[in-house]
Amino acid sequence: MGVEDKRLLIEGGLAGLSIRRQCELLGLDRGSYYYTPGEETAENLDVMGRLDRLYVKWPFLGSRKLAKLLGREGIEVNRKRVQRLMRLMGLEAICPKRHLSANGAKHRVFPYLLRGLKIVRPNQVWAADITYIPMRHGFLYLVAILDWYSRYVVTWRLSNSLETAFCREALKDALRAGSPDIFNTDQGVQFTSDEFTQVLRDASVQVSMDGKGRVFDNIFTERLWRSVKYEEVYLKAYEDGWETEKSLGRYFGFYNTRRPHQALNYRTPEEVYRSVAA
Repeated sequence: MGVEDKRLLIEGGLAGLSIRRQCELLGLDRGSYYYTPGEETAENLDVMGRLDRLYVKWPFLGSRKLAKLLGREGIEVNRKRVQRLMRLMGLEAICPKRHLSANGAKHRVFPYLLRGLKIVRPNQVWAADITYIPMRHGFLYLVAILDWYSRYVVTWRLSNSLETAFCREALKDALRAGSPDIFNTDQGVQFTSDEFTQVLRDASVQVSMDGKGRVFDNIFTERLWRSVKYEEVYLKAYEDGWETEKSLGRYFGFYNTRRPHQALNYRTPEEVYRSVAA
């Protein structure tokens, strides 16, 4: 049963049970049921959409230069407003790397384990990251878990907030399909939280985290976001969360099973992942 079928069952009502209990019984994350988009004014949503495009293209630019570029496009905004919107979107202005939250200062930060490591097979290294997804009347956040060797998207999930829960549930879904030796993330609070890292430790997976501000430590997920944005998101104007989920589902199906990658000798991620991981 797909997410949409489960949502329709909940909307029909199950013996007067609460939404929370119905989601638990159907195995549906409560955040994915609601999909209420983040709220902002239409003007700010337009600015955020333009910021997203600029930042994906030039991730090393900070708020000052982004404000200047917006001005050249006829969007007059001051730097403080750009900074506020970037915080809302999860863009880290002081680092070249896109971070969707500040470092989880109260949580342990694990060392970066991939420096000098030769990636030679699927399920050796997985990585996760979060990105901002604009819609016509709001926005959502997308987390994806990627196998580094094959570029295969193991799983993904949408949320209307940057709480840890949707990242943890995506991780649990991925681990049902397999298990990597190493799992790499940035230092965002979602990934440094005990509730996230404990899932990895329980599965005997080594935890690796990017160095602060190091854009190349998670380069393959950065490239994935460029593909997702330019080949899917920027070509659409999603009406709501359910349309976003369906459309992204089609795209990731295409990305995994039909889109050839030059770095994979023009094979698809699934062909490379299944040929060895199976």
